[in-house]
Amino acid sequence: MIKRFLDLLFFFLLGILLNETILAQDQTDQEPQTVTETLELFNGQDLSGWYPFLKGRQPGEDPNGVFSVQDGLIRVSGEEFGCITTNNAFENYRIILEFKWGEKTCLGRELKARDSGLLIHSVGKDGAFGGSWKYSIECNIIEGGLGDFIVVGNQSDDYSISANAAPEKVEGCFVWQKDGQPQTINAGRINWFGRDPDWKDIKDFRGRNDLDRPHGDWNKIELIAQNDKIDIYVNDILVNQCFNAKPSAGQIQIQSEGAEIFFRRITLLPLEN
Repeated sequence: MIKRFLDLLFFFLLGILLNETILAQDQTDQEPQTVTETLELFNGQDLSGWYPFLKGRQPGEDPNGVFSVQDGLIRVSGEEFGCITTNNAFENYRIILEFKWGEKTCLGRELKARDSGLLIHSVGKDGAFGGSWKYSIECNIIEGGLGDFIVVGNQSDDYSISANAAPEKVEGCFVWQKDGQPQTINAGRINWFGRDPDWKDIKDFRGRNDLDRPHGDWNKIELIAQNDKIDIYVNDILVNQCFNAKPSAGQIQIQSEGAEIFFRRITLLPLEN
């Protein structure tokens, strides 16, 4: 009788341990896969391959439909802070994303620049950063700052990037310059090369050098992630580069950050294509 009790207790405790291990794996890191063929991350019909995470909610919960598919497009309403995250992690790839802004703004950003982001190399726990996002490297999608790098981390050396930068900062941030001096950050931004020094956080802001198309038109972002290097192209023009990216692989997130935004294409391609 005692032996049977001990056997049952062992299997009960083992079950708890395995369950906690599985949950921990679900919430943290996935084994990255090298992209060897074209992968369409959006099939035009639903959000297969992604899961939502919204601030203050559990992974997979989206009762208000912040993320939806309408007329063959991904619509992000912006009404809650959070993201959709790929189920799988990736390394060594090109990603092409096409987006346009909607009209609605919210979450205290009604009169501020429309804001979102493409976060790659995402690792760790959902909501680790600000309760909304995994730690990651962000390609900023914001009016006036399309193509800025942002380190979404905990200000440790585990999350950082280096880039060649111009001698002078803009808004206290380094600005990418192809022949500049190497600089490393573990928080904040490295601005794209043409960011307007007079940028203001206002709706419909447009800088003198901005490459994004007029509001309501489609824009193309392409990132090339090769080992620890990342190149950002906006409408086919190289706007930013970094190296020594930490981490250098992980899941992909698309932000909800107070502005309505639509996506019609999210494609992963092998580096050689």
